[in-house]
Amino acid sequence: MRPVLALIVPSPVFSAPAGNGRIAAPWGVTAPDANAMVAPKPPETVMRDPATAQTILKENFAPWVQGLQPTVAEISPEGCTLDIPVTPDIARVGGIVCGQALVTLADTAMVLACIGHMGEFQPVATTNLETRFLAAARGERIRCQARILKAGRALFFAEATLMAEPDRRTVALASATLFRP
Repeated sequence: MRPVLALIVPSPVFSAPAGNGRIAAPWGVTAPDANAMVAPKPPETVMRDPATAQTILKENFAPWVQGLQPTVAEISPEGCTLDIPVTPDIARVGGIVCGQALVTLADTAMVLACIGHMGEFQPVATTNLETRFLAAARGERIRCQARILKAGRALFFAEATLMAEPDRRTVALASATLFRP
C-alpha cells in the first residue's frame, strides 16, 4: 500500500484585522489592510510660518531669484503665496513684467509649497514646468498662489496662479511636477 500524501493549502482569504493596519491570513502571514492605507499626513513642524519660509528662501535660492525680492505672504501644507514688487529690473516696455520673472516666481512658489507640505526643508527639483501667459502683467506687484495638487513619496504635482496687484487680475497660470531626491 502506498502512503497517501495530503497537502493542505490554506485559503488565500484573509481574516479579521490583526491590528496596526494589517490583516492576518489563516496561516499567520499578515498583509496590508487596504482600508488602513491612507496618504501620509505632512509632519507638523515650525516650518509653516512665513518668517521661517523667508529664511529658507534667502539661504537656499540663487542670487538672481533673490533679485526679484520675493516675500513669503503665506505657507501651509496646502500651498504657498509669494509676492514680488514690479521694479524697473523686471519690467519691459510699457511696464509689463517679463515672462522670465513670472516663470521664476511660479517655480519658486511651487517649490516652497512642496516644502510647506513636507513641513521641513528638503530639496526638490522641478522636472516639468508649463506656463500659460493670459494677460500683460502690470501693476504694483505680482502675487503667486501655489498649491499642491498631489504629493507622493517622490513626486509632487503643483499649480500656481499669478495675479497683478492691486486689481487681482490673473496674468498667468503654471503647473509643475517636482521631484524629491
